[in-house]
Amino acid sequence: MGLIKAALGAAGGVLADQWREYFYSDSLRENVMVVKGEKRVGGRSSNRKGSDNIISNGSVIAVADGQCMIIVDQGRVAEICAEPGEFVYDTSTEPSIFYGSLGKNIVDTFKNIGKRFTFGGEPPKDQRVYYFNTKELIGNKYGTPSPVPFRVVDNNVGLDIDIAIRCFGEYSYRIMDPILFYTNVSGNVTDEYTRDRIDGQLKTELLTALQPAFAKISDMGIRYSSLPGHTMELAEALNEVLSSKWRDLRGIEIVSFGVSSVKASEEDEKMIKELQRNAAFRNPNMAAAHLVGAQAAAMQSAASNEGAGPVMGFMGMGMAGQAGGANTQDLFAMGQQQQQQAQQAQQQTPPQKQTPPAQEGWNCECGGQGNTGKFCSECGKPKPKTVEGWQCSCGATNKGKFCPECGKPKPADALQYKCDKCGWEPKDPTKPPKFCPECGDPFDDGDIVS
Repeated sequence: MGLIKAALGAAGGVLADQWREYFYSDSLRENVMVVKGEKRVGGRSSNRKGSDNIISNGSVIAVADGQCMIIVDQGRVAEICAEPGEFVYDTSTEPSIFYGSLGKNIVDTFKNIGKRFTFGGEPPKDQRVYYFNTKELIGNKYGTPSPVPFRVVDNNVGLDIDIAIRCFGEYSYRIMDPILFYTNVSGNVTDEYTRDRIDGQLKTELLTALQPAFAKISDMGIRYSSLPGHTMELAEALNEVLSSKWRDLRGIEIVSFGVSSVKASEEDEKMIKELQRNAAFRNPNMAAAHLVGAQAAAMQSAASNEGAGPVMGFMGMGMAGQAGGANTQDLFAMGQQQQQQAQQAQQQTPPQKQTPPAQEGWNCECGGQGNTGKFCSECGKPKPKTVEGWQCSCGATNKGKFCPECGKPKPADALQYKCDKCGWEPKDPTKPPKFCPECGDPFDDGDIVS
């Protein structure tokens, strides 16, 4: 009875799997990364007893925009398609009498029945269709739980320090290599693979990669307060840091990286402002202006002092001014002196000589210059013909060392020399000295260039 049941099951299963299937996937939700393809079976369909995970030859798979389809045959990726439209699977190992050569498919069908009989009537194969969401997956929030080091460089004031910042925002990513994602991340899934299964790992790796990414941004001279305006550079820096883990291992890449808030600690903010203000006081005029403002504020405070009296307050101001080592008059004088020195240096700089522009055209032997036509505008002589190379006595024009017409060597007065050791060229290439004035190498036939 068991053999009869296996034979009937094998025959019935093969006949049921003769129908060509139509696979599709509804609109993928924003939290779904991979979903298994569905067979379309309506109320009028007769294909209701086919085996699961079997794709008959000639089946049609529909691919929509933002999707990538792969066919897995026996655990191995057999086909991939990322172009929207209709894909016909015509290399399946499951024959169908409704597609291809009828005679060959009938023979293959009987062979398939015999093969299934040895497995108790069940198909010894597994074929699946998976759809990957290749759209941009947005709305991934991040936030640094602890301060992240950031280097602040300000060449205007000579500032180069490390501070700690916190940043918050969102980033987006997408699947750019579905085969890598299937092989190393999702694998065979019975229904769907959602983002919440991998978002925690991605967020941890992203926050770890923020430190080297911020280092690259700071080397570009971008201040931490300007990070919201340089999100493209941040995304490129993060992709570069995460390329080995995300792109090369999982087939994922960051599309955009948004920064909604960047905040340094109050101590670091106060330190940066103080250093920048002190650097600005290197200008004597700015230092004097600041001192004048401080003295005015001190005078107002002394005048309103009811305890010791205004006289004692002004006396204290005078003693402080004498002990300070510099007053506003000295600072303004220093600033005026620096301006005068800069003006004198600018006046002493000799003006650069402007060379007249070279006249275009050709010069005649009569003295006429800048001729652009075929005849001289002064004397009417025709434009001389420019001959490249040297003229042989036979009348041929040559560029080599020997005439190709008569075989005569190039005249000595037409040979051009250049030192083959250091590259020195004489003013008149046809009349070199006996020895090179730069390296001392004698001029011989090896120094002839043309």
